[in-house]
Amino acid sequence: MKNIIDYSKYCIRSGEEVNLKKYDTEYTGDKLDKEEGTKLLNLTREHLSELQDKLYAHNEYSILIVLQAMDTAGKDGAIKHIMSGLNPSGVNVKSFKTPSSNELEHDYFWRHYKALPARGEIGIFNRSHYENVLVTKVHPEYILNENLPGIDKISDIDQKFWDNRYKQIKRFEKNLYQNGTIIFKFFLHLSFKEQKERLLERIDDPKKNWKFSPADVKERQYWDQYQSAYEEALSKTSTDNAPWFVIPADNKWFSRLAIAEILYSEFGKLNLHYPEVSAETKEELQKIKVELEKE
Repeated sequence: MKNIIDYSKYCIRSGEEVNLKKYDTEYTGDKLDKEEGTKLLNLTREHLSELQDKLYAHNEYSILIVLQAMDTAGKDGAIKHIMSGLNPSGVNVKSFKTPSSNELEHDYFWRHYKALPARGEIGIFNRSHYENVLVTKVHPEYILNENLPGIDKISDIDQKFWDNRYKQIKRFEKNLYQNGTIIFKFFLHLSFKEQKERLLERIDDPKKNWKFSPADVKERQYWDQYQSAYEEALSKTSTDNAPWFVIPADNKWFSRLAIAEILYSEFGKLNLHYPEVSAETKEELQKIKVELEKE
């Protein structure tokens, strides 16, 4: 299947300094509309299902999909619409909330290690280890809950601290990659205006009231700080083996299609295949077939 979307322009190259204002939040191309995009998404899902089956049989790689975004950007919807055609037994979705007291007694990777996919499986992190350089960057007081050596007050959390965290994350992901985990990292890039519309929709639509959280409005006040935190994290942790993709998220149908197409194209590079059985095994299978047909 040939890709319609040129997703190379959404990929952050290693060492690239990111300015999110240069990235569109809305699809501005002229090749697709929502109806065509939905048809393509359905087709891409079918191909992803085939690749998932090979991934399991091949049993050499695992896939980790990281989704990060501002509130209301559509992470849950992307998971639902893209992964709906896959075998649920081979997909594990983990949503990371505020760390528990037990989790805070370990290093910040601990709870993520436990949720990593096994070989042949797909793992999806709805929020991830990146929260430790995003929400904690905007609210450094949260770092004090980790009881880290040498970090006794907010003034101890300087740029050197954050640079060390970026290096730790890259080491973590490099280790995963070298042991067979292929990492896809997506930042769903939502505009300030569109977030407002989606928050209002959650208030006005009774079926969506449950999605609304006053905390989302509170965090909206820190929009610029979050954009800055994302820019630094994307710049310092996008690598050749675990690149970031900045996905326009104002149009949900497009962001879902873009993610699905990237996954499909990158999966294809793994050269997944079903295991070959020996000549002896094939001969034995034919004998069994003959016996079965006699029944």
